[in-house]
Amino acid sequence: MSSNEIRDELERLPQRVPLLPLRDVVLFPGVSLPLFVGRERSVAAVKQALEENGLLFAVTQKSADITEPTGRDLYRVGTYCQVTEHTHLPDGTMRIVATGMARGRLNRLIVTGRAFEAKTTALPDLDPEEEEPPLEELRDDVLGAFETYVSLGRRLSGDVVSTARRFQGPSEFSFFVAGYVVASVSVRQRLLESKGWLPRLRRLREILSSDVRILKLEKQGGRPMRVIPASDDLGRDDRRRGGDHPADDGDDIDELRDAVEKAQMPDPIRTKANREIQRLSRMNPISPEATVSRTYVDWLLSLPWKKRSRDRLDLDGAEEILNEDHYGLRKVKDRILEYIAVLKLSRTLKGPVLCLVGPPGVGKTSLGRSIARALGRKLVRMSLGGVRDEAEIRGHRRTYIGSMPGRIIQAMRRAGTVNPLILLDEIDKLGSDYRGDPAAALLEVLDPEQNNAFQDHYLDCDYDLSQVMFVVTANSLDGVHPALRDRLEVLKLHGYLEHEKLEIAKRYLVPRQREACGLSETDLTVSEDALRGVIRERTRESGVRNLEREIAGFCRKAARRRAATVDDQGPLVVTGSNLTALMGAPRFVWSEVVTQERVGVATGLAWTEVGGEILNVEVTPLPGRGRLLLTGKLGETMQESGQAALSYIRARGALFGLDSDFNERLDIHVHLPQGGVPKDGPSAGVTMALAMVSAVTGTPTRADVALTGEITLRGTVLPVGGLAEKLMAAKRASIACVLVPEENAPQIAELPEELREGLEIITVRNMDEVIEYGLDGRVESGEHIPSIAATH
Repeated sequence: MSSNEIRDELERLPQRVPLLPLRDVVLFPGVSLPLFVGRERSVAAVKQALEENGLLFAVTQKSADITEPTGRDLYRVGTYCQVTEHTHLPDGTMRIVATGMARGRLNRLIVTGRAFEAKTTALPDLDPEEEEPPLEELRDDVLGAFETYVSLGRRLSGDVVSTARRFQGPSEFSFFVAGYVVASVSVRQRLLESKGWLPRLRRLREILSSDVRILKLEKQGGRPMRVIPASDDLGRDDRRRGGDHPADDGDDIDELRDAVEKAQMPDPIRTKANREIQRLSRMNPISPEATVSRTYVDWLLSLPWKKRSRDRLDLDGAEEILNEDHYGLRKVKDRILEYIAVLKLSRTLKGPVLCLVGPPGVGKTSLGRSIARALGRKLVRMSLGGVRDEAEIRGHRRTYIGSMPGRIIQAMRRAGTVNPLILLDEIDKLGSDYRGDPAAALLEVLDPEQNNAFQDHYLDCDYDLSQVMFVVTANSLDGVHPALRDRLEVLKLHGYLEHEKLEIAKRYLVPRQREACGLSETDLTVSEDALRGVIRERTRESGVRNLEREIAGFCRKAARRRAATVDDQGPLVVTGSNLTALMGAPRFVWSEVVTQERVGVATGLAWTEVGGEILNVEVTPLPGRGRLLLTGKLGETMQESGQAALSYIRARGALFGLDSDFNERLDIHVHLPQGGVPKDGPSAGVTMALAMVSAVTGTPTRADVALTGEITLRGTVLPVGGLAEKLMAAKRASIACVLVPEENAPQIAELPEELREGLEIITVRNMDEVIEYGLDGRVESGEHIPSIAATH
């Protein structure tokens, strides 16, 4: 990292952070230490840090005997550190792993409530004043002495030397080596306070050379020349109770071995864990290598290997739970009950991967919770939105401090059983960059033929995911990797109709929001007319999320009435007549029947991630030279649809009574309103073509007809997706007739009866049929042309 990058990192550190006083230990940047936190203010500081960003300022006490330190009892230079792990112990203390980030100066100690806070200033390492510091020679001397020091010692792994060689910057290298040097607190504090890396490296060369001489004498049978004072013994029992100390891992080795034997691990994993514990027993307990090794063993012990929850295989009970939590969604509920039935008979069914696809607010995530409740399984939710790093799924390799398993293994630890339900939310929001493709990593996770031996990079061993039930949610499958999509069993949630929203509001939303605001049924009454008014005039969505927000507004107004101490106005009754007075003017205009007929305007149906939408296409012919103008923030696909529609009209111009060179005297301007909203997709070609025909022939379109489909140059109508959402949008707009491609006929038959009810759905094969149904009178022999042509 360059000096400018380091300076930028230091400037981003906050000036005020929770403070953790340390006894008998100095924390260096780049070093991780396990610590016991027992004092009340220290525990409060750690909890405050965990609630915010996990950042602490660790500074050493001048005397380890002081229980309640003041500013004068602390050294002035400490280390910003990140709490990477924390465990609450039965006696009220905490065990944390703190990873040093950068040096800082303690300017002022602040007492806020029960915790200490520190006002600090970041301290960068100063570059040496000499023009040509002998960096390479000095670095080689320190590295050579350190290598000898490690080889002669008994508590450090040989891997630590290879790790030290990888550090390029002199600051990082000097801090790393200082973290392994066994010396008094005062010596280590002076190393931390060094004004630059050059004096720190020189001091390390002296300390290591002296230690190497002592170790050689000891190995030859001589007496040691230097003894560490008793006050520097780390992790003493008499002080651990009264303050914060490095965790003494040496005493835990036997406990770790016993825990491994009780953990019911597979034999290869047990062997790996015992081998790691053997390595740990030979390490310095305050070394970064020991922290990495101990954390790895803790992860192996915390994972479930055999423990499973008992599946609830009661079909009637499961159906009751699903119906209790959700209204409608019959197809999805039937699929879940089928899964339970097969599991009840076979007992060995590998977990399927159900993918719930639908617009926001239709209940995908809450349905996953209901499935877990119906099966009696533990639920772990994992949001994949914004995940761009493959290591988020597969974990980080144990080659550096702070590496962690991936989210899948973390989810298994939270579940505590080998057969939980893992809910993978927003799989369509996965990204990818130079760090890999998370979607590719999920292939092994979600494949029932492979996931019995899932390989996490951190664990570096097989983990069985075959008993896990995965439920995936997405707004759309368009952004999902094709190979990943092949492993999913897709169940579409199309959204709710008006009568379904009404029932959901009465059964779930009003009672839930009433309870959240501390109201009783007598404090707030919402009539059916009021709910219907909100659905029609204040929300326009496939789900019920905005509907719940509007209902929450009722509840807040009722809560204000209820909490008032004077002028008690009684309970709030919301009706259709007082809805506007309470909530303001409607956002949308709702009409029972659309009767207006327009020339050059066609009503299209569009699919979006939040459901179906009405899309009006406006076309105006202008005097010009044959140009096609497309406005309304159209994407590339819709621009191509407009070009294809115009080419079709030019090719069929004679049938519409148009001159062969009509386009040379006209510019065709196609506009889609709401220009600030980007629009794209392969389903607007038919709508554009109908609007163009209407505009150039002067024939009005039918106002009660909406259409969807793509067009070819020869006028063939191609199939589209998102049919259910588009038909819902047509019903919300009181459209009576919808034209859809003939190839979509099989999907129409599968749509719910409630969705098709009240709609005349006509299938069309080509533009001739579209024109026949879409225009108010079929265009024949150009009867409307003369007046229009004369104006141009």
